[in-house]
Amino acid sequence: MKIHEYQAKEVLKKYGVPVQDGIAIKDISEFDDAITELQRRGISQFVVKSQIHAGGRGKGKLYNPNNKEELVLEGGVKFTTDVLKAKEYAVKMLGNLLVTHQTGSEGKIVKTLFITEGLDYKKELYLGILLDRAVSKNVIMASTEGGVEIEKVAEETPEKIIKEWIDPSAGLHAYQARKLAFGLGLEGAAFKNFIPFILKLYKAYEETDSSMLEINPLIITNDDLILALDAKMNFDDNALYRHPEIVEYRDLDEEDPLEIEASKYNLNYIKLDGNVGCMVNGAGLAMATMDIIKLAGGEPANFLDVGGGANKETVANGFKIILSDPNVKAILINIFGGIVRCDRVAQGVIDAVKEMAVQVPVVVRLEGTNAVEAKELLENSGLNFEVALSLQDAAQKVTSVLTYETFA
Repeated sequence: MKIHEYQAKEVLKKYGVPVQDGIAIKDISEFDDAITELQRRGISQFVVKSQIHAGGRGKGKLYNPNNKEELVLEGGVKFTTDVLKAKEYAVKMLGNLLVTHQTGSEGKIVKTLFITEGLDYKKELYLGILLDRAVSKNVIMASTEGGVEIEKVAEETPEKIIKEWIDPSAGLHAYQARKLAFGLGLEGAAFKNFIPFILKLYKAYEETDSSMLEINPLIITNDDLILALDAKMNFDDNALYRHPEIVEYRDLDEEDPLEIEASKYNLNYIKLDGNVGCMVNGAGLAMATMDIIKLAGGEPANFLDVGGGANKETVANGFKIILSDPNVKAILINIFGGIVRCDRVAQGVIDAVKEMAVQVPVVVRLEGTNAVEAKELLENSGLNFEVALSLQDAAQKVTSVLTYETFA
């Protein structure tokens, strides 16, 4: 689950992490009160920040959502010392379509603004924490190239990325924090302030079950304070039951409607741009299925893991989600029957197809417990299934049936 910048800063403040001060607003009628409060706090420079779940906001462009050719404003993050100018920026951002390199051409509507203090600083750094699955350890990545996308730094100047792996049984040690500070070239007061900053940041990452925490840029102010100018946090969905306070931050407007619908049925679904709908049990098998569809010349329309207990209900819900995507022209069902029996899955597929009157070709590959019985059920169902004998066979069949017009 992703959250907005202003929400991430609320989380970090609870752990004592120094962050840029600011107030979030959802309507322009709230702007004056927000400015008044910031001025009461002694703030005279302002940054108006669009809040969407995508990076590149500062270099993005805002368009009229009713006329996507009409450019309203260059940049979704604006600095000013003029209150009237700040309000002008706010008016042009709220309710308009922000397009960045991460949103794609469809963009996202800006429904929240973060009105923050404008800070003077002398250096931008990068700091990120995430799980390195290759070694089963969290890794802290730091770089002197703050304000730049870490992917670009990794590609062009990888030597400028410092990495420190954390033993899960020991946690982050002070010596590792000092090692990162030395690597960033910090000294004096900035060095001393960095140590508690990174220790508190890592504690926030661990205790909230984050899957990614990125501060870009991390700034050194003119008086050598270390402060998060931006903040991005993602959380492990499987651990959210432990964090109801974080679940409250969920913004459904920022999520794909089909992904929201799938979550109601406990289905792991991610929409893609292809035309072959995939229904698979197990995340690893789902990834392999998408790969082999690509190798066969097709384009997967989704990732869909129906879990280990695939049955009539989960299959029906899977069909409902997949067929809600108008781009889907064929469906590949790939089930490995370990705990679940293939014949029960096959009967579930037959019943679901009949009840839902599925009108696109369906290719089924079932392997494992009672796979032979499952094949007989499908072939004797009276429905025009394509039954595959292997994963490769399934991928070739589903790409070839894309020319079929109907399925009955």
